[in-house]
Amino acid sequence: MSKSYDAVIIGGGHNGLVCACYLAARGLKVRVLERRHVVGGAAVTEEFHPGFRNSTASYTVSLLNPKVIRDLKLAEHGLKVVERPFGNFLPLNDREFIKVGGGLAATQAEVARFSKRDAERLPDYYRMLDGVAAVLKDLLLETPPNVGGGIADMLQAWKVGKRFKSLDMAARRDVLDLFTKSAGDVLDYWFESDPIKACFGFDGVVGNYASPYTPGTAYVLLHHVFGEVNGKPGIWGHAVGGMGAITQAMAREAVARGVEISLDAAVAKVEVSDGKATGVVLEDGTVISAKRVVSNLNPKLLFGKLVSGADTTAEFGQRIEAYKVGSGTFRMNVALSELPKFSCLPEAGPHLSSGIIMAPSMRYMEQAFFDAKTFGWSKKPIVEILIPSTVDDSLAPAGQHVASLFCQHVAPTLPDGRSWDDYREEVADLMVATVNGFAPNFKASVIARQIHSPLDLERKFGLVGGDIMHGALTLDQLFSTRPVMGYGDYRTPVKGLYQCGSGTHPGGGVTGIPGHNAAREILKDG
Repeated sequence: MSKSYDAVIIGGGHNGLVCACYLAARGLKVRVLERRHVVGGAAVTEEFHPGFRNSTASYTVSLLNPKVIRDLKLAEHGLKVVERPFGNFLPLNDREFIKVGGGLAATQAEVARFSKRDAERLPDYYRMLDGVAAVLKDLLLETPPNVGGGIADMLQAWKVGKRFKSLDMAARRDVLDLFTKSAGDVLDYWFESDPIKACFGFDGVVGNYASPYTPGTAYVLLHHVFGEVNGKPGIWGHAVGGMGAITQAMAREAVARGVEISLDAAVAKVEVSDGKATGVVLEDGTVISAKRVVSNLNPKLLFGKLVSGADTTAEFGQRIEAYKVGSGTFRMNVALSELPKFSCLPEAGPHLSSGIIMAPSMRYMEQAFFDAKTFGWSKKPIVEILIPSTVDDSLAPAGQHVASLFCQHVAPTLPDGRSWDDYREEVADLMVATVNGFAPNFKASVIARQIHSPLDLERKFGLVGGDIMHGALTLDQLFSTRPVMGYGDYRTPVKGLYQCGSGTHPGGGVTGIPGHNAAREILKDG
C-alpha cells in the first residue's frame, strides 16, 4: 500500500527544495522526487576528473534571494559565498582590454581610455538601471495578477500599477525601454565606445538565444542586475564548494523540517482524477498519492510528457507547445595545469577572478548569433570563463585550477536533422581554440574537460533545448504571462497541480523565488 502525502514535488532542483521547505514549515507532509542520483538540479557540484570538482551547470551566485537564504538558514547549514574580487574583464585583442569593477572611479578610469564622454555618462547609466531594478525587485516576491482572475487578481494588478504610478515620467520611459527594446539599442543610446557596450551587452545575451539587437534583450540585461552577495547589491560571487553547496544546504534544511527526499525517482506520469491531481506514477510503476502535486520542471516537460492532453484544453496545449525555449548554451568545465595568460594582460591578478568575457564588441555578438542560426554554432563564439579555484582552493589540487566555460551561441537543435552527439567534440575544440586566441597557453594547459551540449543539458538536467532559464525571458513570457496568461500565479488548469520552477515568475537563475512564491499560493489554497 502506497504512502499518501500532503504534497509531492517533482524535481529536486533548488526551487523544488525551497518550495518543500516552506510547505513543511507549515506542517505539510512533503516528498521530493529527484530523477538523478543527487539533488540540486542544475545547481550541483561534481568531480569531473580525479581531484577536480566544479559547478557542473549553473556556476555563479548573485540572484539567490536574501529572504530565502535567511528563512532556510543556509549559512547555518554551511553555505558560504565569497565575492568576486573584481567585476568583468574583456580582452579585446592582443594588446587592449577593458576591466569593469573595483568601484565607480576605477571603472570610469577604464572607460575613459576609450571615451571620456562614456565615462561621464556611466554614473547616470547606473542610476537608471538601479532605479528600474529597485521597482522591479519589489515585484519579485509577488504573485503576478492573473488577467480576468477575479477580484483578488484585480487588487493585485492595482497594487502593481500603483508602484509604477509612483515613478516620474523619465523613470517610466526607462522601464518601457528596458522591457521592449534591445540591449543594443539601449546601450547605443547611452554610450559610443564599443568596449563598454560589449561589457554591458553580454548580459543581454546570457542564456538568451538572440542577437543583442533583438527587441526584448534589454530586459535580460536588467534581469542580471537584480542580484546581491552578502548584502551588497550588484555583486557576483562564488559558493565555496561550488553551486552544489547551495542545494545541499537547502536539502539539509528540508530534511530537518521533515521532508522526505527520494533519489533515482523519475516520474512518468501525473495522476489526474475528475480534473484534480491525485499523485504521480514513477517510471518503475510505483504510485505515490498526494493531495497536491508540485512541478519544478520546465512547463514543456510537465505538460508535454507527464500530463495527459485530455486533462487540459487543446488551446492550453497549443500555448505550451508554442512556449519559447532554447538558450543556445554550450557548457564546459575544464581542469587546468596553470592559469591562462592573456596576451593583453599576461600577469596574474584580480582579473583572473572576474568574469572573463571573450566577446569584444556588439557586432561580434550579433554575428555569433547569425552564424548559429545559419550553421548550428558560431564560427567565432562568445565564451565567458570563470576560474572559481582562484578563490576556492578546495576545487582543484594545489597549483592547478578548474574553470567554467559558458559558451554561446549554438543552436538548441542543429539544422538539417544533425545531432549534437556527432558534433559536441568538434564544437568543444572550437571553444578551447577561441580562448586560446586570447590566452595562448590555454589549450596546452587543459588536462581534462567535461562537455555539455544543449542536448546533454536537456538529457541530464531537463533543460529543454539547453535553456538555463526554463523559457525565454521575452515580454510575452514574463510576469502574468509566464508560462501562459491565466496561469501566471503558479497554478495550472489541473486543480491541485502547481508549478514552482523557473518557467514561472520571475524566471531563471538560482534565485529560489519561484519556489518561495509557489509555496505561498499552495498554502493559500489550503
